[in-house]
Amino acid sequence: MPSRTQPARPSTPRTYSRWASLVVLCAGTLMTVLDGNIVTVALPAVQSDLGFSAPGLAWVVNAYLIPFGGLLLLAGRLGDLLGRKRMFTAGLAVFTVASVLCGVADGPGVLVAARALQGVGGAMTSAVVLGMLVALFPEPREQGRAIAVFSAVGAAGGALGTFLGGALTQALNWHWIFLINLPIGAAALIAALRILTPDRGSGLGGGADYPGAALVTGALMLTVYTIVGTGERGLGSTLALGALALALFAGFTLRQARAARPLLRLRLFRSRTLTSANGVQILMIAGMFGFQYLGALYLQRVLGYGELLTGAAFLPAPVTIGALMLTLSAPAIARYGPYRVLLAGLALITAGLALLGRVPAEGAYVTHVLPPLLLLSVGFAAAMPAVTGLAMADTGAQDAGLASGLFNTTQVVGGSLGLAVLTTLAASRTGRLTGAGEPAVAATADGYRLAFTVAAAVTATALALTAALLRPRRDPSTHPHGSAPDHRNVNSPSPEGCTPPPNSGRKLS
Repeated sequence: MPSRTQPARPSTPRTYSRWASLVVLCAGTLMTVLDGNIVTVALPAVQSDLGFSAPGLAWVVNAYLIPFGGLLLLAGRLGDLLGRKRMFTAGLAVFTVASVLCGVADGPGVLVAARALQGVGGAMTSAVVLGMLVALFPEPREQGRAIAVFSAVGAAGGALGTFLGGALTQALNWHWIFLINLPIGAAALIAALRILTPDRGSGLGGGADYPGAALVTGALMLTVYTIVGTGERGLGSTLALGALALALFAGFTLRQARAARPLLRLRLFRSRTLTSANGVQILMIAGMFGFQYLGALYLQRVLGYGELLTGAAFLPAPVTIGALMLTLSAPAIARYGPYRVLLAGLALITAGLALLGRVPAEGAYVTHVLPPLLLLSVGFAAAMPAVTGLAMADTGAQDAGLASGLFNTTQVVGGSLGLAVLTTLAASRTGRLTGAGEPAVAATADGYRLAFTVAAAVTATALALTAALLRPRRDPSTHPHGSAPDHRNVNSPSPEGCTPPPNSGRKLS
């Protein structure tokens, strides 16, 4: 009698919750965000140890920003084509290896080269995160909570980097601001490989426009290079580089309009919401990034704070931002809509920067720094999740990675632009005053006051653009009393609002 064989049970792959995947995405983001700010406080120690010249020291920051900003758009598109998990994990690996190379650098050239490699890994990781998040959480209310958590990690991580940079440099040495990424990166990479569900991209044949990629990457890198080096070259050279960057962008636009498989679908920019939200973000980040850099310098050069005390002075910012984003941002956006929450956040940011525009040379932290710091923190906790949701609202599943890369690109451009313009203004005002015989500390404080005042004007412009371009359209047939809620896609009549197509969340959830 033939023996019966039991049918083999199908193996069930182990699955993880979407929130576990969100933790992994946030961990990768936290590492790249921390590294963007952790270097600032340690720059004097790096200069003393490795023998950087004063102009050359800026390249410890610039070498990271240029490839990071230049490759975000390309990395986002490649994530759509090759798979976002694959791009995310590859970026984590590159960033972690580059961090170790930075930590063991024994000369200026090695450190700058390793920082550039870090920028490549950071772009690969950051470019696809928002696209993965939107796919994981297609339902509007859950998506709002997830974006709030993600934004809290990014915003608080930026301020926390200043504290960690001071603490590690003073307690150990500057090498550890990079070496600390090794255990964090290794843990995040292992978790990403185990927890994130693989997604299948459309394949390189679905849109690998290599000439277009070369044009836009060159244009973005040249733009960031032009911005971050503004204070080191003459006006003529800056204008020439800017004109060349514009020519590359023009060539890229023509290429995309005619290519059979364009890298960037120009129809994305038909969305007023996406285009306006990215424009508002450039201005908002320009003001906030300038504050983080110049605020740390004000504490050190005017108030005489050391590295550790400077980092500790910024701690209320990540605590406030993290607490508000995790508890109040998503409910506020769900109740009042992203438009109103963004308006309120930008108003608070503008008020905080305006107050900083009055800080005296004999200022006190509790009286003159802490109140505007808290206003900025509350405003950013409100504004960042709101503008993120608006920027991703009109994005379909096939373009989520590209839109994510675009959003991160405008962050880098805004930060680079704000840093270059505000530091140049502050240095120029300080130089004129010291040349006229004013004491150095008083002249330095006056330069920072000018920069903070200009930053307030920049965020006020973002507030005006939000009011003019992102105001939600009401449908009188659906809301006869004129009280339509605006917590969904503010410019689309679609009932799905900011929810991506139903299949956009299945591959990763």
